[in-house]
Amino acid sequence: MSQTVSVIISPEDRARLSAIIGDRNRPLKHVQRARIVLLSGERLPVQEVARQTGLSRPSVWRWQCRFAEKGVDVLLREPSRKPGRAPVSAAEVQRIVALTCTEPPGAVTHWTGRAMAKAVGLSLRTIQR
Repeated sequence: MSQTVSVIISPEDRARLSAIIGDRNRPLKHVQRARIVLLSGERLPVQEVARQTGLSRPSVWRWQCRFAEKGVDVLLREPSRKPGRAPVSAAEVQRIVALTCTEPPGAVTHWTGRAMAKAVGLSLRTIQR
């Protein structure tokens, strides 16, 4: 699966990217992203850019596309992500623990993790935690 992104770097952007790479106080991820863009601007193949930066080809493609769409500033901040699930509340945990002390439904002798997860509407992994 080959992707092609033409990275065109203006002289101002090239100077800014070089400054990012030369700044020893920058986080490594910013330096790697700047190196990806500079190497891509030299028309190196994606495989070679990935080899020189020590990153995967999908990472190279991702940062090439982001730079092409939004410029240098996007390399210096993390993309927004979907919020995760809220943790299980203390009241819900107490309800689950109390439920383990009751008789399980049906003709079984004890609660299993799957049966508990189904009864309370949570995942097995949540019940196990």
